[in-house]
Amino acid sequence: MTAAHHDSSIRKPAMTETLPSGITVTVRVPASSANLGPGFDTLGLALGMYDEITVTTTESGLNIEVVGEGAEDVPCNPSHLVVRAIERGLEAAGVWADGLDVVCRNVIPHSRGLGSSASAAVGGLFAASELARELDPTHGLSDAQLVQLSSEFEGHPDNAAASVLGGAVVSWSSNDENTGESALAKVFRAVRLDTHPDLRACVLVPTERSSTAHTRGLLPHLVPHGDAAFNASRSALLVVALTTNPELLLPATEDMLHQPHRAPALPLTTRWVGRLRERGIAATVSGAGPTVLALGTETIPADLRSEAEHDGLRVLDLAVSGGVHRA
Repeated sequence: MTAAHHDSSIRKPAMTETLPSGITVTVRVPASSANLGPGFDTLGLALGMYDEITVTTTESGLNIEVVGEGAEDVPCNPSHLVVRAIERGLEAAGVWADGLDVVCRNVIPHSRGLGSSASAAVGGLFAASELARELDPTHGLSDAQLVQLSSEFEGHPDNAAASVLGGAVVSWSSNDENTGESALAKVFRAVRLDTHPDLRACVLVPTERSSTAHTRGLLPHLVPHGDAAFNASRSALLVVALTTNPELLLPATEDMLHQPHRAPALPLTTRWVGRLRERGIAATVSGAGPTVLALGTETIPADLRSEAEHDGLRVLDLAVSGGVHRA
C-alpha cells in the first residue's frame, strides 16, 4: 500500500464550474488484450479482471493511495496516470475540483500485455465524467469522448477502446484536418462487437514484465505485401470468429506482422503460444506480451494447465467483459 499527500497540485483552469467537496464515485475498469493475433493496433478484447478507483472531491490538495498491483512502483504524486486522466476528464467535462482523494485498488498486472495503462487512463477519465454527472447529468463524457481521450494517453486505441466499450472492438485512427492546427491531430474511433456467447478467454501470465516500447522497437518499418495481405484476411476472419463462428478462431488468429519479430525477446511466451496452437487452441501474444491469450469455447485441458503452472505461469480463466462502469 502506498499513499501520498500534496497540498498544492490542483490548479483550477479558467471558466469551469467547481465541484463541491464530498462527492464520491467508485468505478471498475476491465483489463484488455490487444491485437488478438492479426489485428495489430486495431482489435481488442475486454477481459473480466478489474481495477477499482474511488475518487472523492475535497476542499484542497491531492491525496493518493494505491493498493495491490504496482503499489510499490507507481508514483503517488500528480504524475500518476490515474490522476492525470482524472484532471483531463474534469477539464473536458468543464468542471474542476479544488482537491481530490484518489484510491486505486489494482488487480490488473502491470507490464504484462493486459492493458493496465489503458485501464488506468480509462478509469480516471470515467471517474471524472461521473463526478461531473453528479453536478449536472449533461456534463458527463460520451463513449466517443472517452475513447478519444484515453487513446490520446495511449497513442493507439485498441486497449483503451476495449476498456471503454467492452466486448471486442475494432478501432482505427485518422488525421483530423479541421483542427486549425499546423500539425494534424489524431482522431481515434472504435466500434464494439458483441462476441459469441460461448467465447471464453484464458490468460497465461508470466512473472517477468515486458516493455511495450522495447517490443514495438523490434518491428520492421516495412513488411512484405504478402504478409500484409495475409493479416488483412485473418483480421477479417477474426471478426467472424469472435462474433458468430468461434470454430474459426485457430486460423483467424494467425499473424505474420508482429509476433514472429517479437519472438526472440519472448521465448517463454512464444513457446506457449506454439504449445497451445499445436493442441488446436487459438493462442496469441496478448498485446506486446509477455502474457499469452487463449480464446475458445472450452477450458484449457488440465494437463496443459498443470504444465503451464509448472513453468511458472499464472493461468486465469476470464470472461469477456463489459466496459468501464460504476461500482
